[in-house]
Parts: sequence; structure tokens; C-alpha cells
Amino acid sequence: MSDDDAARKSKKDSSFEQRLRAARERQGLEPRADAAGKGSGGAAPTALGVGMRVGVELVSAMVVAVAIGWALDRWLHTRPVLLIVFVLLGGAAGIANVWRLMGPGRMPGTK
Repeated sequence: MSDDDAARKSKKDSSFEQRLRAARERQGLEPRADAAGKGSGGAAPTALGVGMRVGVELVSAMVVAVAIGWALDRWLHTRPVLLIVFVLLGGAAGIANVWRLMGPGRMPGTK
């Protein structure tokens, strides 16, 4: 490979890298260079914020599950069988959401 070919390949690779970085910034997958270190967007989460999010995840999963179970029981006249099933499913979904949020290596705001 000649020096001219190597230079052309290097220029092509750097152009691709620049286009890839620009596309990732447009999609929100990479922080913008001009916004790095500014504002609270990249700040580490507080304990209160994480605790509130965990509570909301658990409560919202249970509320949705109870509503679905109650509605299905009322519609199918099977009280309280589906309500009990959906309470169990809602609890499992809430725990799965919290696990996804707090599981090993997944703490929000950290990499």
C-alpha cells in the first residue's frame, strides 16, 4: 500500500468517525461537546431521587395491575380470582423494574 493510499484511507476513516459522532449526537446517544459539564443533566442522582423513583416504580406497577385485575374480574364475573393473579403479577413487575433500575452495574447516572 502506498503512502497516498494510506493517507486517503486515514482521511476516509476520520470522516466516517466525524459523521458517526454527529449522528450519535443528533439521536441523543452521545453528549454534545459544547454541553459537557454544564447543567444538571449529567449530575449523579441523589439518594432522595433514587428512592422516589423506586417508590414510583413499585406503586405504579401495583396500581396498573390492580386496575387490570379488578376490571377483568368485573367484566368476566370471576371475583376475586383475576385480582389476586394480577396483584402477584404487578408485584413481580414492580420488583423487576426496581431490579432493572438498581441491579448490579446499573445505577442511574453511573457508567
